[in-house]
Amino acid sequence: MNTPNDTLECGHSLADLSAYVDTGQIDDPAHLERCPECQAALASLRHLSQLGGDLLRSDVADAGSGNDDWMQSILDNLRLELRPGRSIPLQSEHPDDTLWESEGAISALIRSVADALPGTAAGKCRLQGEVTTMGAPITVEVEVAVVYGHPMEERAATLRDELARTLATQTELNIQAINITVTDVLEPPAPVQPTHTPAATEPLNTEDQP
Repeated sequence: MNTPNDTLECGHSLADLSAYVDTGQIDDPAHLERCPECQAALASLRHLSQLGGDLLRSDVADAGSGNDDWMQSILDNLRLELRPGRSIPLQSEHPDDTLWESEGAISALIRSVADALPGTAAGKCRLQGEVTTMGAPITVEVEVAVVYGHPMEERAATLRDELARTLATQTELNIQAINITVTDVLEPPAPVQPTHTPAATEPLNTEDQP
């Protein structure tokens, strides 16, 4: 998979991580185990690689190469969302403690929930509102690409419910709305045609014929 050569905060680029997905080789593999940015990027790249591979089998030209519009759009948004972004404050039991989580971490969480749905790839994931103010109303905006054959309304409703549960459990955001937009419908993999093997015929025995 070809990806834009954009460097993350940790020093790795999407191109480095894409090469690792393809080959399993990288200069400092131990870094990947402790870097949340790299882990989030690898999870999304592996999902895109799998989805792109499925589409290649249905002869969608260059799917998974980073050249198709839908794939390039997803990679562009992934590149932006891997940045830490705004700092989101968290409640603390001790007055001297300052706790926060990054906007990029929330975007990665949203993306992981969307990517977990079969035949779905998350595109743009955005938090609209003053996330730096505790308790401020927040709207979640998510764009997805869906493989044809998966009911879009049902998929959007399922994703909305999953995101509501996940964000309520793992964040302190005051979520007022979750808007899901299907921006691309992708062709499904072509069914594998069975190879036709002519039935074997018994040789005709003519020795007993008159």
